[in-house]
Amino acid sequence: MKSLFKIAVLLVTVISVSSCKDDLKPNYQYMPNMYEPVSYETYGEYDAFDSPYGLKGKEGQLPAKGTIKRGFVPYSIPNTTEGYNASKAITTSPLDSTSLDMKKAEELFVIYCAICHGTEGNGKGKLVTQEKFLGVPSYKDRAITKASIFHVVTYGLNSMGSHANQLDQNERWLVAEYVLQLKSKL
Repeated sequence: MKSLFKIAVLLVTVISVSSCKDDLKPNYQYMPNMYEPVSYETYGEYDAFDSPYGLKGKEGQLPAKGTIKRGFVPYSIPNTTEGYNASKAITTSPLDSTSLDMKKAEELFVIYCAICHGTEGNGKGKLVTQEKFLGVPSYKDRAITKASIFHVVTYGLNSMGSHANQLDQNERWLVAEYVLQLKSKL
């Protein structure tokens, strides 16, 4: 009787082990996510970051409220006519005489401003002489200060766009210093 029981247990074990083997399909995987990860396309939309605010797949990519990017210094004067007039009242710049590099300021002016305003600041840049833009003012006729120039370079004015993405805050102050130097030569 004991041997019959041992033979039955052995037979059941052999049948159960051999029944799991199938050459057409792999064996069972107990943790399939480790072997077959879910891959995402780089710019695809997925429900991994869905939010109750209707931002389809974007909430995980938004910065936290109240944060600013590294190296960014906020500019407190608003982009309004009143803000521009308030900036005219400020006559000083945060740059001290040791950090004032007029050679770099001239390079920045030539790269970003001279195409419209001219290398002398007379409003006769290459685009104006080719009549692509009209009405670019000469610095000679303008009542401007360092801060008002900084304000215009930061936000833009009329058909001039903002240069805040191309120039950091220190470079915008350098350009403002150089513009005032050009104005004194006119």
